[in-house]
Amino acid sequence: MAAPWSIGLCGRGVSRALNTVLRKRPRELCLSSQRRYVTKTAGHNLQFKLDERTAHSSLDLFKKDTGVIYRILGLDPSLVLDNPERFRDWAVVFGDSRITEGRHYWEVTVRKSQEFRIGVAEAVMSRDECVGTNSSSWVFAYVQRKWFAMTTNKMVPVSQAGKPDRIGILLDYEAGWLGLVDVQKAKVIHKIRATFRTPLCPAFALWDGELLTHSGLEVPEGLD
Repeated sequence: MAAPWSIGLCGRGVSRALNTVLRKRPRELCLSSQRRYVTKTAGHNLQFKLDERTAHSSLDLFKKDTGVIYRILGLDPSLVLDNPERFRDWAVVFGDSRITEGRHYWEVTVRKSQEFRIGVAEAVMSRDECVGTNSSSWVFAYVQRKWFAMTTNKMVPVSQAGKPDRIGILLDYEAGWLGLVDVQKAKVIHKIRATFRTPLCPAFALWDGELLTHSGLEVPEGLD
């Protein structure tokens, strides 16, 4: 399985010794199955962390689960807690909040990554697929120094966005669009139009480097 633009980006884990697993992810082995999503509605700034239940075995969470780093030598999937919420073939992780209405804004700091996707996906999206490849997810993809808007495996070039350092995401659930925001200019660069009918989660895919999320932010004035 491969990403649309290159081969071998699926991020399958490579075996590590058991003591490495115990050292790097002790919380993974005792993560409570009772953890629940938090539903976010209009009038509240979206506050989320990354949900380790969903994280592919090649992804490590850090900074109190607000950041994610890709590791080429990921964890052996057989040594990771079996969970139906977890992405099995693709290096994807969801945020732990479900969005059912309203306008919500968050930002992402990009560190040493040349291939990633950020956006939203239906909470019930298949864990055997990658975000952007189906009708259940809407993302902005950065690859080969170019931006693309992506859903149903169709990629539309985004011409006004440059090399990422810190980027914003604005979701308007009722109006039916997801926007890529230039943080410095406080400007929506590109919109993906959609009709949202089910709860959405912030969604991230990563094939190198790391991403740090910033949630709980007010929607900047003038964005539309």
